Amino acid sequence: MPIEVDGKSVATNENGFLENPDDWSQSVAEAMAATEDLALTQEHWDVIHYLREEYFSNNGNQPNNRTLLKKMGSLWDRKVSNKEMFDLFPGNPSKQAGRLSGLPESMRKGGY
Repeated sequence: MPIEVDGKSVATNENGFLENPDDWSQSVAEAMAATEDLALTQEHWDVIHYLREEYFSNNGNQPNNRTLLKKMGSLWDRKVSNKEMFDLFPGNPSKQAGRLSGLPESMRKGGY
């Protein structure tokens, strides 16, 4: 189902992931988040940018929830709980954040 962003149609699959990762932009992420009633804060963007960097600079790596907790804890200089990450991304942090990051759908099971 496509989403409309800045006057153009962006193709997504049945689970809301971009069909073409090159279509991603911050405007696309904001439009996708809006369809999920999610207002993106700086902490959301930190996760999104980390996932994009990790994927595109590390051979397609898509970190799981445990790795996200460790990395964001280091970045934010505090211990980050699983609950806090689910408060940011209630649809499962690694999957929902990955979708908003414009990454391909991960077929990994579980959060750890």
